[in-house]
Amino acid sequence: MEHLRQIQFLKQHPTLRILDQHHPQKTHQIHLRLLKMLNRDLRVKVARLVSCKVTLAARVDSFHESPQGQQGKILLSDIERRIEKLEEPPPVKAVKPLLPPIDPGRKKRGGRRHRKMKERLGMTELRKGANKTPFGEIEEDAYQDAVGFSTGMLGKSGSGKVRAAQVDSKTNAKISQKLQKTLQRQNNAYGGTTTVHNRKQISGTASSVAFTPLQGLEIVNPNAADKDKTGIESQKYFSNTFGFTKISPSVIPKTT
Repeated sequence: MEHLRQIQFLKQHPTLRILDQHHPQKTHQIHLRLLKMLNRDLRVKVARLVSCKVTLAARVDSFHESPQGQQGKILLSDIERRIEKLEEPPPVKAVKPLLPPIDPGRKKRGGRRHRKMKERLGMTELRKGANKTPFGEIEEDAYQDAVGFSTGMLGKSGSGKVRAAQVDSKTNAKISQKLQKTLQRQNNAYGGTTTVHNRKQISGTASSVAFTPLQGLEIVNPNAADKDKTGIESQKYFSNTFGFTKISPSVIPKTT
């Protein structure tokens, strides 16, 4: 502060940031021993603080209010306290848990009418069982032509969700033996399966063409063995193609 000659000039400045002639980008406070002991990040802040305190000290000295220097010691202690505060490490941030999301209030429907609608439009137990598959078991295709399409847990016993209908043998529709034979002949003729349990099923690829050593290919009637012999005998007299026969005279009774 050599070039500042009067204290009256010193007290007129709000802050004593007077530039140095040799270093235009720095002030006289930078060369203080107090500032040289600080880090570079804190020097600018402390230099501004020292400038303010020096201005206050110059005003006190101008009016000779503290000849013993008590006010200067108070200002110096304020600067040191401020420096200690700046050099303190930042507080450790506590890891706070995330706040629960604030869900807005939603309109909730209820009542018997709404429950009935949900039951009508909801998923049934059959559909839930079809969507579930057992773990570690190979599923069989429902139609044997769609890979991956199955009935799920519906065909499994003991699932506990859907109980299979109990079939009572007493209420089953009964069929006569004559009707069973008629249906069997029809199914055999068209290559279908028979409804009689004591006969094995006939494949639909069965053919009536037979290979014989005499004629080669020969068409055979598969129903020839099942014809009723009594029906053949009865066709002699009631057939459209059967002609008249001569009656023996000995058969005709004599009239008197």
